[in-house]
Amino acid sequence: MVSTRPDRSAAPRLASYEEERAGFRIEVPGRYNPVLHIVERWAAEAADAVALISLDGGGEAFATQTVAQVAAESRKAARALLKMGIRKGDRVLVMLPRHPAWYSALLGAMRIGAVPMPTPNQATARDIVYRLEASDAVGLITDEAGAEKLDRIDKKPPALNRAVRSIPEWETLLERAGDGETPVDPTAATDPLILFFTSGTVSYPKMALHAQSYALGHVGTARFWHDVREGDLHWTISDTGWAKAAWGGLFGQWHERATVVQVALGRPEADTILGIIARHGITSFCAPPTLYRMLVQHDLTKYDLSALRHCTSAGEPLNPEVIRAWAEGTGGLTVYDGYGQTENVALVANYRAVPVRPGSMGKPVPGIDVVIVDDDGRELPSGESGHIAIRTEPRPVGLSLGYFRNDDANAKAFRNGLYYTGDRGEKDEDGYFWFEARADDVITSSAYRIGPFEVESALIEHPAVVETAVVGKPDPERTEIVTAFIVLAAGFDGSPELVNELQVHCKSVTAPYKYPREIHFVTELPKTISGKIRRSELRRCLREGDGR
Repeated sequence: MVSTRPDRSAAPRLASYEEERAGFRIEVPGRYNPVLHIVERWAAEAADAVALISLDGGGEAFATQTVAQVAAESRKAARALLKMGIRKGDRVLVMLPRHPAWYSALLGAMRIGAVPMPTPNQATARDIVYRLEASDAVGLITDEAGAEKLDRIDKKPPALNRAVRSIPEWETLLERAGDGETPVDPTAATDPLILFFTSGTVSYPKMALHAQSYALGHVGTARFWHDVREGDLHWTISDTGWAKAAWGGLFGQWHERATVVQVALGRPEADTILGIIARHGITSFCAPPTLYRMLVQHDLTKYDLSALRHCTSAGEPLNPEVIRAWAEGTGGLTVYDGYGQTENVALVANYRAVPVRPGSMGKPVPGIDVVIVDDDGRELPSGESGHIAIRTEPRPVGLSLGYFRNDDANAKAFRNGLYYTGDRGEKDEDGYFWFEARADDVITSSAYRIGPFEVESALIEHPAVVETAVVGKPDPERTEIVTAFIVLAAGFDGSPELVNELQVHCKSVTAPYKYPREIHFVTELPKTISGKIRRSELRRCLREGDGR
């Protein structure tokens, strides 16, 4: 790969946090479509600029596309969808792997004002039926593996009238449609752009519907948090079915004229990931905490990571010990944690120009007003725990239009001139935000309210702990007791002596009342297909008396 990448000493895109907070604004025109306003405009400026590089599971490039080629594929896809009978406003489920076809399907739909619904490749037949029926999707684009799941559905959803069942079939449809005219002014900025399903850790997934302007909301994600600029090679590890794929692989990076790298990873392996970063000169890298925790278990100094300039993480808070280990192994690179949701863009983040406080979410992204409030929307003073919320007057660019067909969820989330994230945290006197827990993950023990993240961070500092999740277990005396599930590092056995050692360690690095009174050693933690730990599943195991 060829890149004009800057070195690690390059000035950050966000040079002064205070100045950007005071002056940064996103101007959204009344008529707006990101395929036209970002992709086509970039193609007109620099047709030969590389927009997308696709690697196979071993890290070999199998497709390199210029921005002009990406734009042309979007035109072909738009024409193919129109020939299929797909029209503006129609929902189209897209379940494709990390392949150029995913981009052409999404961009083609967006180009005509249809609404793509990215779906994880690990989705089951039941998941597919739920999504199709809940959204009344009229179209589906998938590969052979997805088609096999579709065949297991006894009764096809009534609204579905066209399904593309393989990538070769999709590519044939594009070639038959050919390049040519498409709608020249298809959408208003407030028209629907994309529909994501939430990760559904405690309930059925909700449908978060985003406007066309959502693409511009990710300017802050890419420019300030990912710190990308022209010539960068940015790689975000994410399944194509989740909003994280849009965070790190769509319009924000292209708006900043960076190249997106996608990798068709199978089961993530440290040697493969680190080898790709080294071999291809990745300059900006984003991965979930679970992967960073795996990567720091390896000797990072064996790999030439000199091209890597900026590292980020999101999905759930990253433990300070992992941040420290990554910096030591990469020659000083900090992992800049960020926070946001399927329903929005990057809301709070750490930046190169702002000192990092390990364990903190960082500070609000310029253009977004994040606050800590009580149930009635009153802002709480520094140091007091409450709801993490966003002021919606004026409505920030990138916040979803709401939950599609779910009035109850909208009423709960949008109230008091705020959007309630469903997460709890606090803000310190210097404006740093600290994540506590999902509102339903807070542990109440002997009148103490305990966020699992602080306990998890303490445990993972111990060399025996590779990964951990902490939940509350019902207890007649204390309401709940802190309970930890732990994946051990190689060479350690889950003995009673180790349980005691971990409890003593935890008491020494955090408040003693927070130590886990119960510890269960497991081979792996239950996760959603987006990689988030399913604490609800762990609580269920405890209720049913199964701590394995």
